[in-house]
Amino acid sequence: MLLAAATVSACGGDGDGLPDAQGQNWIAGDGTVAQTPPGERGEPITFTGETIDGGTIDLAELRGQIVLLNTWFAACGPCREEADDLQQVWEEYSQRGVQFVGINTYDTAAVAESFNRSHGITYPSVLDAASGEAVLALRGVAPQATPTTIVLDTEGRVAARVSGPADATTFAGLLDDAGAAPAPAEGAAPDPAGTAAAA
Repeated sequence: MLLAAATVSACGGDGDGLPDAQGQNWIAGDGTVAQTPPGERGEPITFTGETIDGGTIDLAELRGQIVLLNTWFAACGPCREEADDLQQVWEEYSQRGVQFVGINTYDTAAVAESFNRSHGITYPSVLDAASGEAVLALRGVAPQATPTTIVLDTEGRVAARVSGPADATTFAGLLDDAGAAPAPAEGAAPDPAGTAAAA
């Protein structure tokens, strides 16, 4: 089991031109990593959301894959800190039966798209500020901190969560523990089930 813990950091500006998060409704996470044994996991998490580019993601359609959910918004300092690590792990695991889904809790599509372009993020994110459907679906199973990362098993149940920012080693360890497929051998054909397209 993974025993790593993420480093806590406060949301705020760090000289990159994005605004501070002061005055916004966020709670700083303490970096706690929690994992749940398969026999103790609750009901599957379900929600549907519109993506930044106007598509739709339905978590029910991702059953059979390990899903990493990550809450974020552009002015959140820790979200910026972990963005490159998330993208790195996404590139490593996207062909291993894993799908990443960001949950943007505050921004417009234009602001969220600018953040993704700045950090080279290529996995989809849903815009949840208007409906709150995704955050509501996580109520009771996830800390109300930004960022929060949730790893769902192949049945859509919460296998692990991190309250606060984490690094690539932590993300990878949680995905492995949740049952991500082994890395393909060099030169092997990629697994087409590893990436779910947003409809």
